[in-house]
Amino acid sequence: MRTTTLGAPRPVPGRLLPVAAGAGVIVLALPVFLVADWPFAGWAIAAIVWVGVQGLGVMLARVRPSADNLAASSVLAFGMMGRLLAVLVVLVAVAASNRTVGLAAALLYGLAYTAELAVSIASYYAQEPKP
Repeated sequence: MRTTTLGAPRPVPGRLLPVAAGAGVIVLALPVFLVADWPFAGWAIAAIVWVGVQGLGVMLARVRPSADNLAASSVLAFGMMGRLLAVLVVLVAVAASNRTVGLAAALLYGLAYTAELAVSIASYYAQEPKP
């Protein structure tokens, strides 16, 4: 079986830079929200959800899945899905109560997540493939 350059396995990159990119989006959005007179509550909700999801990510990073420990693998899988579900529930509940605040929170969280994902992918492919 032949592996291409993009498909070659690489070491898992650190999480600090991608999380910092997402946090940077959240921080840089605050002046934009204030100057543009967008709902501050939307910014605050997105920031709180972002910090909460990152906190859960730190807790889940301590779980080491392995073939010998099925419980750890299950906790990791359900924890990762639970983070997504928690974000979804919060943003839908906010949007149901106030459409403008919910939209602002969802867009800002989406931008922060996209920045984190983009930096994470870039840092993964910036590394040399494993021999």
